[in-house]
Amino acid sequence: MRRVGAAFFPQDKHLDIQGGLYSRGLSQQMVWLSGLLPYERCVEVLRRIGGYRLNASSVWRQTQIQGAKMLVQAQQAQAQVNPERLQVAPAWADHERVKGVSLDGGMVNIRQQGWKEMKVGAIYDVGLRLEYDKRTDEYAEFAHADNLAYTAVLGDVAAFAPALWALAVQEHVPTAHTSSVTSDGADWIWNLADDLFPDSCQIVDYFHALQHLALAAAALFPDQPAQAERWYADRQDDLFLGHIAAITIPLDQAGLPEFSHYFHNHQRRMQYQQFREDGFPISSGSVESTVKQFKTRLSGPGMRWNLDAAQRMLLIRAAVLDGSFDERCLSAA
Repeated sequence: MRRVGAAFFPQDKHLDIQGGLYSRGLSQQMVWLSGLLPYERCVEVLRRIGGYRLNASSVWRQTQIQGAKMLVQAQQAQAQVNPERLQVAPAWADHERVKGVSLDGGMVNIRQQGWKEMKVGAIYDVGLRLEYDKRTDEYAEFAHADNLAYTAVLGDVAAFAPALWALAVQEHVPTAHTSSVTSDGADWIWNLADDLFPDSCQIVDYFHALQHLALAAAALFPDQPAQAERWYADRQDDLFLGHIAAITIPLDQAGLPEFSHYFHNHQRRMQYQQFREDGFPISSGSVESTVKQFKTRLSGPGMRWNLDAAQRMLLIRAAVLDGSFDERCLSAA
């Protein structure tokens, strides 16, 4: 299977080796596996399952080659759908699928630079499923994320925005009649949502809001934990119903603007009962769980990355997680 000088073994052409050490199929499997596991683990799996005796540097090298191709492919896709050039169909042609967008961030340790933030975006179809509702003790339809697609970039908002927009166009978000952006309260997220998805309903993740409510309760009753717990329990209903003034007024009166500001700022994004009735997801758990999966691969114990290698792995990891790896490899070949 290996090239010797300028000659090839007879099976090279049949195995699609084309002048390299590995067939295209084996190379692709090496890269796919590297999107799941550290390189040393890939070597072990390939040896035990496939009988291949490789080393970690070989897997790493194939990952860099394929990752570089995917990066070029991503850059070309972003250039083709630049917002200033993209012609969107008229509103009457919008499709009826409800689309959702969620954004979040995580940290990756980069050699000689320390910890840098990766920004992750998830785009999905919003589907409804019948589930038990603890609040009403009845069954109701809850929104869920289906058919998720991911993008991830190591860098600032300016670097992330083109990648997110390209994925949004690919997943038909700009032509959706109905869409939502559900994320935590970070300013960069909502500024980006205003720029890219001005027609989408904006929703602060309900569980993040609950965490802020718990902090507010503790600040309001610092020496009375039982009273803080009661206030927190009572205000949960107000939060869900969108009665934000019931939360902000006591905080403002107690001179705690640092806790009330969050609720003032996001009041329109906290109409949870209305959002749920409209069929929107009120939690960004889909992207938060995804960030954890990116961190599992890129932020494990002792992991430090070269900047370019980390960006390539983010592309590979995203393609592995959303099931688009084979398609991306084919179009990047």
